[in-house]
Amino acid sequence: MTTQVKIDRGAGIAVWRQIAEWLKAEIAAGTYAEGARVPTEADIAGRFDVNRHTVRRAIAALTAEGILRADQGRGTFVAATAIDYPIRSRTRFSEIISGQDRTPSGRMIGSGTEPADALLSEALSVPLGTPLLRIETLRVVDGIPVLVGTSWFEQARFPGLLAAYAETGSFTKALSVCGIDDYTRKQSKVTAELVDQEDAAVLGLVSGQPVLVVESLNVDPQGTATQYTRTRMAADRLQVVIEN
Repeated sequence: MTTQVKIDRGAGIAVWRQIAEWLKAEIAAGTYAEGARVPTEADIAGRFDVNRHTVRRAIAALTAEGILRADQGRGTFVAATAIDYPIRSRTRFSEIISGQDRTPSGRMIGSGTEPADALLSEALSVPLGTPLLRIETLRVVDGIPVLVGTSWFEQARFPGLLAAYAETGSFTKALSVCGIDDYTRKQSKVTAELVDQEDAAVLGLVSGQPVLVVESLNVDPQGTATQYTRTRMAADRLQVVIEN
């Protein structure tokens, strides 16, 4: 560890802020590279003879700035540069990530059926109460979870979709098995919210961190609604790019 920043209790600068600046200096000096784990709260507290609450505040400040990333159960890491995630007429996760020389992966983390509520009824153009298939997914880039998504489909229209997705891990391939060879993005709505406890656990976020929420509708070549998705993206790992 370098010593660019020393704790000076008479400097008029809060101790937690001095620790935060020291960590930033360590990162700038290359002591901790992108994706590297930084020392634990206990290690830093011992180094500067402060309590862990003071260190925790410094780490929280750098996390809010997007410099650090806290993964529950794993530790605190130097945040990677946010990955561009273009929203276009043909938005395909694997193509987007592979095109940036990164490795995409993902898996299904849940599924079920439920009746269409007012929002889903309107989005998918089906009567209220129509049985829908719900598929929940986790998407990963270079081993780091970046987004979770919940997608809904009309169950009667796609009876084999769940099995096809479980086998292929791809909505594009699964829909092809069900007779939909292509689809396009008709609409995307981007908002933000604080991550809930369940998504925080899956994404390795600290409760209260922001996530980008993208609600999207895909349609088949005839313009018929096929898939409505609500995606929650780790805001420090992905940045949405709107393409015309």
